[in-house]
Amino acid sequence: MHGAMRRQVKAPQVGRELAPGQSTALLKELGLLTREGDLNADSLRKLKQVNHLVRLLAPAVEDVLARFGDPILVDCGAGKGYLGFVLQELFVGPARKGAIVSIESREALAAEATDRARRLGFDRMRFVAAKLESADVAELPARVHLVTALHACDTATDDALALAIRHNADHVAVVPCCQAEVARQLEPARISAVLEPLVAHPWHRREFGSHLTNVVRTLALEAHGYKVTVTELAGWEHSLKNELILGRKVRARSVEAQGRLEALLDAAGIRPKLVRVLDPQRSTASPG
Repeated sequence: MHGAMRRQVKAPQVGRELAPGQSTALLKELGLLTREGDLNADSLRKLKQVNHLVRLLAPAVEDVLARFGDPILVDCGAGKGYLGFVLQELFVGPARKGAIVSIESREALAAEATDRARRLGFDRMRFVAAKLESADVAELPARVHLVTALHACDTATDDALALAIRHNADHVAVVPCCQAEVARQLEPARISAVLEPLVAHPWHRREFGSHLTNVVRTLALEAHGYKVTVTELAGWEHSLKNELILGRKVRARSVEAQGRLEALLDAAGIRPKLVRVLDPQRSTASPG
């Protein structure tokens, strides 16, 4: 497995790694292919993750393109914009409708991606240099249709989910990255006695905190009317941060899910950022 993870793909075999309709020209522009047209090990890992996510996103993208005249797709914590560029090439461009808004806090990356989109003629892409909290208000329409976040670090995933919920997105897909906030909140004075053994050791506390973070995110989505699926993004040989949370809006709210969320929060003695942002009044005296 280790050898497979590190392998390089030479130019004649690169086509086997591409999604249908995906071009080597775009991958060269993104810097994923070498000058000789090869895929090195790191680029192969990135491409596999992005392409697998795109395959899982395809039904949601096709749904919003079919149902709406000009759907808005938002890529949160976009980095160099790999995901957005692939979605543009495979879906939005061919459909000749919709727009992709990529939000990235690092101005240099957003400017670089803007220039790249201009060179490629991808005029349905827009890059916003802003933190997700400010972009939520200043740069987006009131209604968006699909929100994604690939490896948004720690509470940036919460910001992406809050953005999706507030803008009534039809679909949401996030692949969380490192998660430290909840682990810091897991204190013996707050947590239910029956759960104390889960946080007695620092390693268990970190792992339990990470797992609990995503369980809270799932319940929060369900409470706001989303049907949620949790699955693996790609094989463990490609990424250790591998959990994919998919949500599809099916109702206004779920009182049952809200009740389960509140019971879990009380038992664990935590108040993660997503909960604080969505319900600030209830969270004023809670851990942060």
